[in-house]
Amino acid sequence: MRIGIMLDYSGGFREGVDRVIELEKTGIDVVVVAEAYSYDAVSQLGYLAAKTCTVELASGVFPIYTRTPSLLAMTAAGLDFVSNGRFRLGIGTSGPQVIEGFHGVPFDAPLGRTREVVDICRQVWRRDRVTHSGKHYQVPLPADRGTGLGKALKIINHPVRERIPISIAALGPMNVELTAEIAEGWQPVFFYPEKARSVWGEALDAGLAKRNPELGPLDVMVGASLAIGDDVEDRLAWVKPQLALYIGGMGAKSRNFYHNLATRYGFGEIANRIQDLYLSGRKNEAIAAVPDELVRQVSLIGPRGFVAERVAAFAEAGVTTLLATPASTDRAESVHYVEELKSLLS
Repeated sequence: MRIGIMLDYSGGFREGVDRVIELEKTGIDVVVVAEAYSYDAVSQLGYLAAKTCTVELASGVFPIYTRTPSLLAMTAAGLDFVSNGRFRLGIGTSGPQVIEGFHGVPFDAPLGRTREVVDICRQVWRRDRVTHSGKHYQVPLPADRGTGLGKALKIINHPVRERIPISIAALGPMNVELTAEIAEGWQPVFFYPEKARSVWGEALDAGLAKRNPELGPLDVMVGASLAIGDDVEDRLAWVKPQLALYIGGMGAKSRNFYHNLATRYGFGEIANRIQDLYLSGRKNEAIAAVPDELVRQVSLIGPRGFVAERVAAFAEAGVTTLLATPASTDRAESVHYVEELKSLLS
């Protein structure tokens, strides 16, 4: 199992990079930079590429609606170049709240767009002349929809690799099935290992049955808050604001992917209460309503023996990359937690 870290998009830009530099010395495998509606992830990934030497760099994730497919491919190729072949393209749909509320772009056809984006990106990296006639993207633009002067082009530069790994953030069954079919990696959120098979097993099996063997095994990249010790019980509370935000506030009452996931985990009544409180403006009460049990199951917080058991459960559920988020504001303590996690896997 590989170990990486997930950089919080609301954290300090330079402070996050300094922490990565320190953690790279411990031998972490990958760092994932999120992009929501803070600074763009490309800036920080480019900065990381200049400041690091060995760690893999990944976006986690670039929303597919905010860049054209060709621009996604160009950006990935550029980041792969400046990092000497260390970049992984993480993409996802995000959600209507961010895509429509912040970017002003319709959140439509997530499955169809994802498949077409992946196809176009891989054409670009192979230096093919990009030709794609899909439902959502047409490259070049047909004459009857443009000036008639557009022609098929290929990227000018020679990418470092003609196949940059793609990971897709997916939660719904159809999106997970698509991910297992076409992507090198899958990045679910709030992963509860004992429930994973019942929630996603059928979708994963269906996608893997159609998977091209050239893609290799599916890299299951799971994020989890991390604190190891006999006195870290208070760190459970650090995770609750994010869970409350996503379960309660990331989407409308009738369309919230994270609320649906919590419900599928068996926390339906609690998820409803969190959502009602959050949407009514009672955010602190929503945070308080998040149960310790849910936090424990989707995190790595507790004594060393307990965390070892949770790591084993994640491995048993098929996780191949653990993306830790140290529940600490102290750099030395964060590094210690990651070193402890690595020792559990050695």
